[in-house]
Amino acid sequence: MLLSEQDQFLSYNGEVLVFQLSRPKHAEEADDKTINLCVRRMVFNRDTKLFVQKSSAVFSMASHAKIEIICCSCTTDSRTGIILPCILMKKKKRNNVKYFSLLLHSSNQFEPSFYFKLDYELKEDVRLFAGPSLLWRHANKLFYISSNTCMVQSAPVQLSSVVWTGEIVGEGTVVLGVRAACLPETEDPDEFSISDRAIWGNEFFGYTIQTQKVLAGTCFMPHAYSRVVSSVDVCKSERLKKQLRISLVAITHKNQLIWFQNGVPKGVCELPYEKPCSVKPVLTSSNDLLFVVSFASGNSCVVQRRDSLQVASKWQKVKCVLVDDFIGSGSEQLLLLFKDDANTDVLSTFKITDLGEVNYASDVNYKHDIPAAEGLQENGLLTVRALETRLQAGWTSVRELQQHLGLQKRVILESCRALIDLVEERTHILPNSKEVKCRRWARSFLNSAKPFEGLVSLWDDVENPADSLSKETSLAPEVPEHFTEELWQRVVGDSLVVGVKLTESFHSSLSGVSLSLVMDQDFSSISPIIKCQSKIIKLNKAFSALAVSSQIEPPPKKMKLDLHSKNDLKKEFPKRSSRIQLDGAKTVTAVTSLSPLLAFHRVCCVVLLHARKQNHQNDSLQQSKKITVHCGKILLSLEDISNGRYSVKTLRDDSCCTGSMEDILAVLAVSVRFSFQIVSCDCTLTPVSSWLLGEMECTPFKECQDNIFCHKAGNVHGTIFNWTLKNPFEGVLTIFCRNLTVLFQCLHSLTRVLPPSCSVKLLKSGSKGVLTEQLALSLEKEMLTLKNSLFLKGTKAEDSLTWGNESGNKINNVPLASLLDTEEGVQQFRKKLQNEREESVRSMNQTMNGTLYQKIALKLAEAQLSSDMIVWRLA
Repeated sequence: MLLSEQDQFLSYNGEVLVFQLSRPKHAEEADDKTINLCVRRMVFNRDTKLFVQKSSAVFSMASHAKIEIICCSCTTDSRTGIILPCILMKKKKRNNVKYFSLLLHSSNQFEPSFYFKLDYELKEDVRLFAGPSLLWRHANKLFYISSNTCMVQSAPVQLSSVVWTGEIVGEGTVVLGVRAACLPETEDPDEFSISDRAIWGNEFFGYTIQTQKVLAGTCFMPHAYSRVVSSVDVCKSERLKKQLRISLVAITHKNQLIWFQNGVPKGVCELPYEKPCSVKPVLTSSNDLLFVVSFASGNSCVVQRRDSLQVASKWQKVKCVLVDDFIGSGSEQLLLLFKDDANTDVLSTFKITDLGEVNYASDVNYKHDIPAAEGLQENGLLTVRALETRLQAGWTSVRELQQHLGLQKRVILESCRALIDLVEERTHILPNSKEVKCRRWARSFLNSAKPFEGLVSLWDDVENPADSLSKETSLAPEVPEHFTEELWQRVVGDSLVVGVKLTESFHSSLSGVSLSLVMDQDFSSISPIIKCQSKIIKLNKAFSALAVSSQIEPPPKKMKLDLHSKNDLKKEFPKRSSRIQLDGAKTVTAVTSLSPLLAFHRVCCVVLLHARKQNHQNDSLQQSKKITVHCGKILLSLEDISNGRYSVKTLRDDSCCTGSMEDILAVLAVSVRFSFQIVSCDCTLTPVSSWLLGEMECTPFKECQDNIFCHKAGNVHGTIFNWTLKNPFEGVLTIFCRNLTVLFQCLHSLTRVLPPSCSVKLLKSGSKGVLTEQLALSLEKEMLTLKNSLFLKGTKAEDSLTWGNESGNKINNVPLASLLDTEEGVQQFRKKLQNEREESVRSMNQTMNGTLYQKIALKLAEAQLSSDMIVWRLA
């Protein structure tokens, strides 16, 4: 039997918790005084579009007193840092009033938190907050109790109302309220008019629980609003240059919603109903910030904040409004529970919406959604078949290409000689006809599955040497005179790192950038091309990518504006400069082995930059053009290396690691990147920050605060870490180390400080969902490339056939019978028939020149290579 007609609802991690007080059936018959606190965990089923019960729990209490549920809220457990549901209960027997709180764990176990007695009942401004703790107002005084002390304490402030309680950056738990203003002794209150006394007789202020400090109300809102404000929600708080900056929304007794930013009103909206009592923020999937307002009459409305504040929707007869991610989409939605006298079942009449794409209601039939799901499954099957075909074709091409590896090496060596001559502005001696024929056969094999059909020359100058030479030399005017800001080199261990810093204007027009190192000396016995690995290093605010292809999974849920949890490392070492973020994105590096170069004692290398330069032509086959530009030369000698001229210098200076930007980029270029997802279900991940700053002796780079350098002696010295918290229980640790031995040492040290319940998972280079989407786009691009190529081919063929159509137009309108009456007409008809036969033969034997075929084949091969790379990463 239920003892309370009003159920208590609470949203927690996408679930709806329903709390009820009931008496067991056997207690009614035996006159037992046992009372049960029942909780039901309800989750939304996206298939049936209804709420179903996930689990339930019961907390039994034997008492002759009257038991009630006062309030419930989600609060932080100070022992573990985990947010848990908390329920405040009341026992009343005559004039004796007892209060106690219960925590509900994920295992559905109730845990008593604190217990206290009062000689009066709690009626005004009762609020649960972190600890768990409880505060209330009585006789214009503020009282509070926490689970740590279990003792009622009184704050040394007088206040007439409490409008908000929560966490503020740098202040801890803060209570915002309204109190009587303290007028100067020289002022006579009787001299104020009624309106002045209403405004200046009250003031808005903040009180910090931990430090017992009073905050001025002007940093929240102007003094004139103190009298009319009834409820507040702080959306964002931060400190800039030791100054507190607050963004909040407030509702007033005048039926208004006002947006304040740094103490200044930025917008106001008239509410559709009277007596607003609470306001909650909602961050939807489209990044829209909504404010849901509840009224004492049982009505609710949503105010949207875009260019201005305006009422977006409103509802009547609302029993409760909850905010959470109920459908598991990664963003928040509104859950409105409506009053339904005909149906006593909980969650029987509801509506889930974000005023956008999400819209579920209990009175809507969703059977028409089933065919859509079947269509998605069919599309997935077709995609898998297409992928299998592409993989089989790719494997066949790989086996055939391996048979001609020797021939390709000779072609590449000749290309290197031609490239060196082009950069050094020397005349290249073209190969003889026999060599050209050999290279033509190799080129045709790369572009066709049948190596002896449609042969295309590798060298453009076979068909028209003059045009080919003009095309090569025409690239020079497209490259600006000063396109590089700096060319540098560093020695890290047994590796040589060469970096080129490009100008912003030149870098923005490039794609597919890489570097090549070519020895300037003429060694006939070895290849002049030095084997190296190119990387584009990006350093940004959330540093998580080293190579261009690196990716990190998106966060499971967009953060609300009032989320105050931040990375402990960022609190310890705040950012000092953002200039480096732009510089890192313009630096291209090449890493090669140093030992082979030292065999020549002194080496001079030419640094070449390869890229595709974007242009604005309409032809889809000519959107970009390959360029190779000379960036300069580097000199390397054994004497300079012995003197440490190009060594990386990273020294520990107080709380920072000194080192130039080039030193940081060089260390990152030679390191191997590993990312690990660390998840804890029992406690927060604060031990990771302590481990980095303590045992590993890490300090951040002075030029790049997001990355920390390990100064610990031994093999791990020089390892770079990046620790990013997605939420207090999940984070991503990125390790840049020299080899796997160093990685295993770091992981072994880390696992000793992590709790046993923590899970550590190695992240791949990209999430499966992102890679699948990229593969779909790549296959679409491949089909469009082939379609555009065939369209271009057909257009050129149609242009060559226009003369036949023009000759036939002269007799199109002449009747056939009149042509056959005379001998001249018969001749014209015969001539027309002959022309149509010739046009038909020409349309069946369309050809194209070698240059056009080269462009089409190259564009198609690049599109197929992109698809193959994504398939390989998915496998």
